[in-house]
Amino acid sequence: SAVGRGPEVPFRSEAYRISAIARGKELRLTLSELDPAAANPPQDLVFRFGMSGSFRLCPAAELPRHAHLRFLTRESPPRALCFVDPRRFGSWRLGDAWQPERGPCVVSEYQAFRRNVLKNLDDRAFDKPICEVLLNQKYFNGIGNYLRAEILYRLKIPPFEKARTVLEALKDQEQERRKKDPSLTLSKKVKLRQENPDLLELCHTVPMEVIMAEKQFFDPEHSDNYAAFKNWLQCYLVPGMSSLRDRSGRTIWFQGEPGPMAPKGQRPRKTPRKKSPQLKADPEAPTPKVTPRASKQRRRAAANPLKSEEEEEEEKEEEADGPRKRRARGRKKAAAAPALPEPEVPLSVRRSRRISARRGKGAAPAV
Repeated sequence: SAVGRGPEVPFRSEAYRISAIARGKELRLTLSELDPAAANPPQDLVFRFGMSGSFRLCPAAELPRHAHLRFLTRESPPRALCFVDPRRFGSWRLGDAWQPERGPCVVSEYQAFRRNVLKNLDDRAFDKPICEVLLNQKYFNGIGNYLRAEILYRLKIPPFEKARTVLEALKDQEQERRKKDPSLTLSKKVKLRQENPDLLELCHTVPMEVIMAEKQFFDPEHSDNYAAFKNWLQCYLVPGMSSLRDRSGRTIWFQGEPGPMAPKGQRPRKTPRKKSPQLKADPEAPTPKVTPRASKQRRRAAANPLKSEEEEEEEKEEEADGPRKRRARGRKKAAAAPALPEPEVPLSVRRSRRISARRGKGAAPAV
């Protein structure tokens, strides 16, 4: 599209195939000619999706907004496979190379991913809280914000526990397990891990749950797909859970204590629960009589948005100053006109009048 930020794709063909392979948070598309004798070599594109990128297949005459790259079919009427990205955080680049700073994929390269984490625990990256390290794609390629919340919640790990403390315990448990019973068969090991998964195992199995339910969660033809995804979530954005912003500005949802490395100066915020349905009014109840003044006040309240406490206090001060200014103007006018001299009022009486006026200033006028 004219507003797309990605590079031009130097591939032209009347008939070609698109194949794809994923690795963590990246996806590689390969465009290859159907005719093996064609001169065009295959073209690779590597995509990053950002927060809102996705692929959508739709009629070519009904392209969705923000369709930044389109692959057209030859059928009649034609359809388009579109890379849609409303926020434009996603991108694509030419070539087949994965990003060099991304580690093994938590889904497709689980064993390599596990080794990569446990053998590098001396890295300074693991000095940070576990919730922040789970977003480090050098070690946890494929884990995002909602996945980290779900993984930590299932294991009851405080999000701001030191990452090295959590992961070194896994390393020790693995070594003890081997020493205790080296004769365990592979099937028994798998069963034990399924019954008592550790953090790294959940980094593999929790994304797999989403992938297995992909059609139910993300297929546009299912109208209740988002509701199904919300029902699957146990922690992320779930009412009653707490949340804090980590040091990178991302929000982490959790339950219980945040942990010893929680940011100072922040208090956990509770995700509000759903409001209970309001009781319906009795149709036979008498309608309250509304005076013209009350209806005018209601119209004003509807027109003016809710204000902060500071704005309300400023308005109160302005309202309190208004009558005094008007009285002052009235005294000036009276002084300009000839008037009879007023009898002198004793000082004690004047003081008592000022005190009573201050006390009665905030009283509501009678209607």
